[in-house]
Amino acid sequence: MTKSLVASDIQKHFGGVRALRGVSITLAEGRVIGLIGPNGSGKSTLLNVIAGVERPTSGEVVLDGQRIDRLPPHRIVSLGIAKTHQIPRPFPGMSLQENVAVAAMYGSQRFELDEARETASRVLGLVGLGQMAETYAGRLTVQDRKRLELARALATGARILLLDEVFAGLSSDELRQSIELFAKLQKKIGFGALVVEHVMRAVLTLSDHVVVIEEGKKIAEGAPDRVVRDPAVIEAYLGVEAARAPA
Repeated sequence: MTKSLVASDIQKHFGGVRALRGVSITLAEGRVIGLIGPNGSGKSTLLNVIAGVERPTSGEVVLDGQRIDRLPPHRIVSLGIAKTHQIPRPFPGMSLQENVAVAAMYGSQRFELDEARETASRVLGLVGLGQMAETYAGRLTVQDRKRLELARALATGARILLLDEVFAGLSSDELRQSIELFAKLQKKIGFGALVVEHVMRAVLTLSDHVVVIEEGKKIAEGAPDRVVRDPAVIEAYLGVEAARAPA
């Protein structure tokens, strides 16, 4: 059955700071939503709420009819949702295979060690790291660390991925390769993805739908090519003068 994630009217306060102010998003398995906005707009906070890292002040997160916003992160992973980190956090003294096997052992299918190793080898092959399975994670480049982070999320068996800036910090060639890899994997596996990203080339290429938030509020959403021409979006990124400038 296709998984469906619904975050409704999410509010998140940190003391007097209102990081999220009534944001709602619906994501179905097989779809890709780009989540964009200026720095500090609440994008990563929304991912953390969905992943169980933070609890919402109000609102709810529902997966296939089950409310999950009061569950701990490991339970949410077991239900088929996995989140990557903005800065990858592998176990540096472990091999790539070992890193990914851990994810498989504690994911939705709870593989035993031998099955987890087999899964790790398969997933590393999918992300183009198969030949580096025995390499220590601490020796990886930025691009390969990001691929490893994606591999670990996939190895959990997740059908919904929460991806936090997986394309940031890459060269032009690395970005092109990473976009092509993501598109290939998404088509092959069919997972749904909520992608927080500042790299607009990736957002416009990969997203079916784009949501824009500013200061914790949704200000626009829709097809990527339409959203990037929205005056409110241009103003949020570039300022009032840019938004009012003649075409």
